[in-house]
Amino acid sequence: MKKIVFFLFVTAFILLMLTRFGIINFYPRDSVLPNDPLTAQIAAMSLAEKVGQLIIVGMEGTTLNNDIKSLIVDHHVGGIILYQKNISNSTQLLTLLNQLKSANSTNSIPLFLSVDEEGGSISRMPEELKKLPANQTIGAVNNPTFSYKVGQALAAQLKAFGFNLNFAPVLDINSNPLNPVIGDRSFGNNPELVSKLGVETIKGLQSGGIIPVGKHFPGHGDTAVDSHLGLPIVNHDLSRLKSFELKPFQAAINKQVEAIMIAHLLLPKLDDQFPASMSKAVITDLLKNELNFQGLVVTDDMTMGAIVENYPVHEAAVQAVKAGSDLILVCHDYVSQLAVFRALQKAVTSGEIPEAQIDASVYKILKLKQKYKLSDQPIRNVDLTAINKHIEELLAAYLPNTF
Repeated sequence: MKKIVFFLFVTAFILLMLTRFGIINFYPRDSVLPNDPLTAQIAAMSLAEKVGQLIIVGMEGTTLNNDIKSLIVDHHVGGIILYQKNISNSTQLLTLLNQLKSANSTNSIPLFLSVDEEGGSISRMPEELKKLPANQTIGAVNNPTFSYKVGQALAAQLKAFGFNLNFAPVLDINSNPLNPVIGDRSFGNNPELVSKLGVETIKGLQSGGIIPVGKHFPGHGDTAVDSHLGLPIVNHDLSRLKSFELKPFQAAINKQVEAIMIAHLLLPKLDDQFPASMSKAVITDLLKNELNFQGLVVTDDMTMGAIVENYPVHEAAVQAVKAGSDLILVCHDYVSQLAVFRALQKAVTSGEIPEAQIDASVYKILKLKQKYKLSDQPIRNVDLTAINKHIEELLAAYLPNTF
């Protein structure tokens, strides 16, 4: 009897230690952990507050307006994305970001303040700032240290104004010369090159306190349709994807990228009904289960042509969450943004989406905001001279013939 008790005691102790150090995990992948301070915070949140955290919205104009203020104050939106149309100069940008933070002061959870800042032609930052090169140029240099330092420089630019999340880098492989949407946004046409340089840019952004988002899973490089306008179709099977398109994403996952954006493209050999951004086969089965990604799954903008030409936006958003998405981008149209909020709340209330799933996504969102110490504290000024000098020195060192 004593031997049995001793054996049980030793077994329990070993299991406890294995769990403590993360070697084994008794909790489901997307569950909320017990005895965690965030668990109590989520339990105290209303359904509207929890649903709000799952949505990042865009806005019109260059100043805080009633629509965006309502989305922040009344609907507890989790984040904002700014585009070039929202940014006119450095003073205005800093003022706007501070206004957004101030509007969120009644909420206890800071905002994701996000942007697409890839370098090259995809740049939203004010004209007063020196521009960083496109990924294609970085790929031609093919120096991991340069890629890392570009990530750091991107982070320095963004953090100086108050951004905390960047929808970059592009991890697509530019394998189709007819591709109308990727082109020089990619590091190149080789999966090993894209993997190596993409991972370094991710590490550079992280080191500068900016959350990187690898995109566009499972790979937008071999498309002939711009998903801003229509729905691309990619007829590759899983074997081809694993040997090519998925390699940069797997490399990023292995190096702890915290967020991945899902593309609006149809892969009939994986799911002939829904595009990747709405597909359980792509998001849960492939990305989460097979590739073991445990971070935030973010949709591309749900108001892009690939979605709105084929689905009502609010229904697409519900399906995206059911498929396993954690964050929904609704970058345009206030009416669509409200419709998405209401549809997600209704889906939870009706039982179509389990509230436990929403809680699990909110847990990941809050955990990431906590990790990066997000804050709604205003920033008083930006040292443009120092930022530009840093970029000039970087380009002079690695691109002396073009600087």
